[in-house]
Amino acid sequence: MDRVAGKVALITGAARGQGRSHAVRLAEEGADIIALDFVGELETVSYPLPTAEDLAETARQVEALGRKVVTTEADVRDGAAMRAAVDECVAKLAAPDILVANAGIFTVGLFADLSEEDWSETLATNLTGVFNTVKAVLPHLPDGAAIVLISSLLGLVGANETGHYSATKHGVMGLMKTLAIELGSRGIRVNTINPGTVPTPMVVRERVFKMYCPDLEAPTEEDFKVSSEQNNLLPTPWVEPRDISNAVLFLVSDEARFITGESLLVDAGFYTK
Repeated sequence: MDRVAGKVALITGAARGQGRSHAVRLAEEGADIIALDFVGELETVSYPLPTAEDLAETARQVEALGRKVVTTEADVRDGAAMRAAVDECVAKLAAPDILVANAGIFTVGLFADLSEEDWSETLATNLTGVFNTVKAVLPHLPDGAAIVLISSLLGLVGANETGHYSATKHGVMGLMKTLAIELGSRGIRVNTINPGTVPTPMVVRERVFKMYCPDLEAPTEEDFKVSSEQNNLLPTPWVEPRDISNAVLFLVSDEARFITGESLLVDAGFYTK
C-alpha cells in the first residue's frame, strides 16, 4: 500500500474515467494528487465532457483515502493557461514526482468526411495538449521523476474512422521516445501506456457502437461488446480503467526503475491477434 508513498502525482484529464482511476489508484499507494481537467464544451465533441462536479468527486475520493489533493480547471490546448495552472497547484501542494498526461478526446469519422475543425481540435487536445502539459510540468520535476503519457492501441495501428485520433496517438509515441532520450541523463523515465478498448464515457456511446458494428443499423452496447471481444485474444470486450491504472502504478514505481522509452500495451491481446 505504499509503492508511491511520499510522492506527488500530477494527472491531466482527472475528472472522470481513466484519469480519476489513476488518481485514486496512486492515492491508494500513498501519493498526493494534483488533478487537472477541462470543464466546458468542444465544438467537435458530441458526448458530454467532464463537469466541475466530476472533478470535485475525484478530489473527494482521493481525500477519502487520507491523501492530499489539489484540483484546478485547465485546458491542455492552452500552453500559458497550463503553465499558470501547474504553477498554482505546485505552490499549493508540492512539486510533482510523477506526471501522467492522460487528457484526450475521441471522435470518429472517415478521413474523407473529417473537417479541418475535427482534425485541429483532436490534434490540439491529444498531441499539442501533451506537449503543453510536459512543458508546464518539466521545470518542476526533480531528477529521478517518472512520466507516463497515455497513448492508445491506435498509437501502434490504424483503424477505420480514426485517422485523426490515430495520428495524434502515434505522435505521442514519438514524443515519448524523444523525451526518454533527452531526460535520461537526469534519471527521468518516460514511457507510454497503450490501452485497448476501455469502457469510459467517450467510448461507450452509440457513435462508437456503429463504428464497431458497421453492418448493423442500430447496434446496442451488447453488440459492441460482442464485436469488441472478437478482436481480443482474452475473453473480454474491454479492459477496465483500473487495469490501466495498475499499469500506470507499475511504471511510476521503483519496480520499473530501469524501464524507459517503452510502450506498455494493456489491450487483452488485440495487438498480438
